[in-house]
Amino acid sequence: MGNLIGVGLYTPAEAGRLLDVPVGKISRWLRGHKAGGKSYEPLWQPEIDLGDGKFQLGFRDLMEVRVAAAFINYGVSALKVRAAIREAAEIIQQGHPLSTNRFRTDGREIFLHVIEEGEDGEDRERLLNLFKRQYEFNGVIDPILKTVDFGDDGNPAAWWPRGRRVHVMVTPSRAFGAPIDSVSSVPTSILANVAKAQGIAATAKAYNVTELSIRHALDFEASLEQRQAA
Repeated sequence: MGNLIGVGLYTPAEAGRLLDVPVGKISRWLRGHKAGGKSYEPLWQPEIDLGDGKFQLGFRDLMEVRVAAAFINYGVSALKVRAAIREAAEIIQQGHPLSTNRFRTDGREIFLHVIEEGEDGEDRERLLNLFKRQYEFNGVIDPILKTVDFGDDGNPAAWWPRGRRVHVMVTPSRAFGAPIDSVSSVPTSILANVAKAQGIAATAKAYNVTELSIRHALDFEASLEQRQAA
């Protein structure tokens, strides 16, 4: 992919730090892997291929990982998530279907179909009970997607990782997808680093942003550092 404007660009380490998902897990999902003598294809085709053999993510990959991770953490097997992605891609006609606004409404039925077509056993019954209850499905998907702004096409356009009240936004249309102050578009990493050296008031004046935005940037970058250290 030659033009990365409006796509976003993240290394696996950056994606893992933003999403609080292990880098190894992200790599397995998007590069495929072998386990138990079996080969598993990527869960979906990554958005970015720079042709250099290195593994990078786009903004859509970032949003797709969020949803996939939430369902897997809730107890849905990676195999069923894989099957749901395949089913949803055909229905929704999107390469990254889980992160679309339409999946928010159609995803329950897609998962139900996948589970009902799957193997028998207690795991199947438990998941059937989960996805037959609309409020439980919404309890998984709504917290993930409520912090996302969608475009008219139903695709994710921006993500508010700390909620909309915090002035931190991630969008592929600005700063190549780096976390930014939502008003000024200055990356939070820059605001935080300058504030550490020059103080909050001086930084706010220099970049023409509020002191509250500086504090949000400092808190956000500190949380990312804690994840990296963990």
